Amino acid sequence: METNLFWYIWNHTKREQIWVLFIILLSMPVYFVSLDLPKQIVNGPITGEGFEDPTATARFLHISFDLPEFLGGSHFELFPGIELGRMGYLVALSMAFLFLVCVNGAFKFYINTFKGRLGERMLRRLRYDLVDRVMRFPLGHFRRVKAPEIATMVKDEVEPMGGFIGDAFVQPVFLGGQALTALAFILAQSFWLGLIAFGVVAIQAYIIPKLRRRLLVLSKQRQITARQLAGRVGEIVDGVADVHLNDTSNRERADIADRLGRIFFIRYELYQRKFAVKWLNNFLAQLTPFMFYLIGGYFALRGSMDIGQLVAVISAYKDLPSPIKELIDWDQQRLDVQVKYNQVIEQFCPDNMLDSSLQLPPDAPVPHITDPIVLSGVSVVDDTGARLLETTSLTLQPKERVAAVGPINSGAETVSELLVRLALPTTGRITLNGQNLSELSEALTGRRFAYLGPDTYFPHATIREVLLYGLSHVPTSPYTGAGSSEAGGDHSKETMLQEAKLSGNTTLDIKADWVDYESAGVEGPEELGAQMLKVLMIVDLHADMFDLGLRSSVDPVQSPDIVELVLQARVVLREVFSKPPFDQLVEGFDPDRYNHQATVGENLLFGTALGDTFAAASLPMNDYVRILLEQEGLDEKLIEMGREIASTVIELFAGLPPDHPFFEQLSLMTSEEIPGYKTLLTRASSGGATADEERAMLLKLAFGYIEPRHRLGLFDSELEEKILKARKAFHENLPEEYADAIAFYDPAEYNPPSSLQDNVLFGRIAYGIADGPRRVRQAMREVFEKLGMEHAVIEAGLSFNVGSGGKRLSASQRQKLAMARAILKRPDYLIVNRALSALDARNLTEIIGRVLDISKSDEHGGFGIFWVLANPQIATRFDRVILFEQGRIVDDGRPDELTTKNARFAELVA
Repeated sequence: METNLFWYIWNHTKREQIWVLFIILLSMPVYFVSLDLPKQIVNGPITGEGFEDPTATARFLHISFDLPEFLGGSHFELFPGIELGRMGYLVALSMAFLFLVCVNGAFKFYINTFKGRLGERMLRRLRYDLVDRVMRFPLGHFRRVKAPEIATMVKDEVEPMGGFIGDAFVQPVFLGGQALTALAFILAQSFWLGLIAFGVVAIQAYIIPKLRRRLLVLSKQRQITARQLAGRVGEIVDGVADVHLNDTSNRERADIADRLGRIFFIRYELYQRKFAVKWLNNFLAQLTPFMFYLIGGYFALRGSMDIGQLVAVISAYKDLPSPIKELIDWDQQRLDVQVKYNQVIEQFCPDNMLDSSLQLPPDAPVPHITDPIVLSGVSVVDDTGARLLETTSLTLQPKERVAAVGPINSGAETVSELLVRLALPTTGRITLNGQNLSELSEALTGRRFAYLGPDTYFPHATIREVLLYGLSHVPTSPYTGAGSSEAGGDHSKETMLQEAKLSGNTTLDIKADWVDYESAGVEGPEELGAQMLKVLMIVDLHADMFDLGLRSSVDPVQSPDIVELVLQARVVLREVFSKPPFDQLVEGFDPDRYNHQATVGENLLFGTALGDTFAAASLPMNDYVRILLEQEGLDEKLIEMGREIASTVIELFAGLPPDHPFFEQLSLMTSEEIPGYKTLLTRASSGGATADEERAMLLKLAFGYIEPRHRLGLFDSELEEKILKARKAFHENLPEEYADAIAFYDPAEYNPPSSLQDNVLFGRIAYGIADGPRRVRQAMREVFEKLGMEHAVIEAGLSFNVGSGGKRLSASQRQKLAMARAILKRPDYLIVNRALSALDARNLTEIIGRVLDISKSDEHGGFGIFWVLANPQIATRFDRVILFEQGRIVDDGRPDELTTKNARFAELVA
């Protein structure tokens, strides 16, 4: 990238810059005429110059000019003008002045809009270029930078550049042109007043930038300290578990306070200096009018300057300080932005960046690996000087299944990283298909290799998206949707595409279908689901997917077949749970009965809230609910119930520590809420009135109460009848504006926002029955198998969101999912580096066995394996074993051969 911001801007926007500069030059004559008109108005119709005779007229819009004497001195009249009287001339000049004000305003509007769009377009290009470079960083560079700092630079530090980029060339020409035009006009009226204005402007242009140099240093310090703060906060977020485990929260607070203190003093000095400079600039700007009034008034009194000229000069200077001040601000911004740009570029220009051509979409089909992978004299030394791999030569045959064994950091891990270019050779070379591996495009290495490391990280996405990520290389078919989704909001797809081109962004459509079905071994999306299920079963993730599917919701419009199966399963399960020994396990939803396993709030709504209107947290404050409770005579009863719950909970749990597990079981009140409820009860016992907020706090406790779970003996048949009556009134009187805010329970209908499990059970599992939840799930699974919908439930689980970094999944689930993704892309070579460490030995052995089996099958095309094993005993199942120690290969051969000839390997296996 260009190290100079101005060259970066000019190289990408020279056509636009030339056009807007032309518009600016076009606006200057109009601006000059608008400055001259006040003089004509004052000297002409107002003071009466040329209208001494009451019948005198003046010509409006008279346009003529004389040629110089050396060209003949001829006089040309382009337009004779319109003869007007004194009043008509005043009106005409005033209207002309108003017209020129509008024209100047139109010029400014067009120029500002144009440069704003230009700036935003270049900001988009700059951010895209920076992220593009991040994806070409050498992988070792990421060990030295913090992700939050990189994100902060892309998001925040280049933000001021967006506003400046549009002004880079436009602002000095536009403002300078205005200032020079105004100065030229003042000089034309009075040489001495023009000299005064020019002198003050020169002083401003010299002194103010000098005083602002220190501001640049402070701005740079502020930028660096703010970036470091963002990086430190990111570290705290990533390591928050260690903070709790080691009781270091106060140390972290002290660290943050120290950093914030440094930023405070830097910013405070910035404010002091900035406003001192601003005061001086304003003083100089006001000094000139003082000189004009004094000296110009003196000239007017002596008769060497008329009143119209003085008024015109003052009017012209009125517009002069603003562009001068903005020019000085522009120069300050230029220096500041250039510093920021240089700092950002320094961070985004590491050595050994990947060539951008290696990431271009391929023009031809990507070839498969048909030749051996050859390491010739390869050694690796990291940036600390540690030798990770001694000089090593190795040949891996296509479809060969190789196990690498040895202690941790034996060199096997480094070889696995070399094969997928996560590490680069310090000496030697790696060749594939006769070419240097480092020179091959990522289209080949990214599609023909699959890698699993000891760590797994997934973006915030669904399991389906995670699985298909390894198949998302380039769009395979265009987006066929309609409406706003295709149009990108209010703009057409063509407009979005054109703007992407103008901004230097890729024109690949993220909404298109990116799945490489051929690599997955299927014909199209219809067969992809079955293929994913096969892969999930290989890695023993299907049972987890079944549970996740039960907790997921399904869109009835997109999956009508699943909805139909769910309704069938509901009927079958209702029959199952109506007979012993299952009749006590589930209490179904009945419109005419109170469900004792559900909360009071759920019984009142008898449905699932859509949005926040009737969500559990906002229900006590909902006006419709509160009016309904009052009409049904339930408000005071439920408030009294909440008061009794609060009193009992405080009496039982007030002395417990905040992290006591009883609070998790209680669910009605957290330890942090206890002081608030204690204050509420104290005020109520002293006879104080209960405020609306306090009533809502008590209603919250009552709405969350479940008698079989909390067992406080607060329920009776009378209260149940009142709640059922209120439920009926709630449904019958629900305002039309709330019609889409809740999905009511209907025994014959699917409830879209509820999970599959809730839809199938259409009720709640009973509390207090030993092994009840497991028995219910087992009964559900049997019914699903009978109806052939187990795969449908697992497919619903594919919509489960894994959370940031996959943290909603367990460690073993994340590792299995990573293996499933690697297998789904059907690589030519699978590289596994001490992965699946969270699995127990039995499960690990089973999965390795299945992977070895499919690597030999024609269905998966057959693929080679290089597996760095943590358990050497499994190595005997591979075709070949390589023994590593201290960065060297100490032995290499078939498992049976090594067992007999190598005592060290035999010892490891034993």
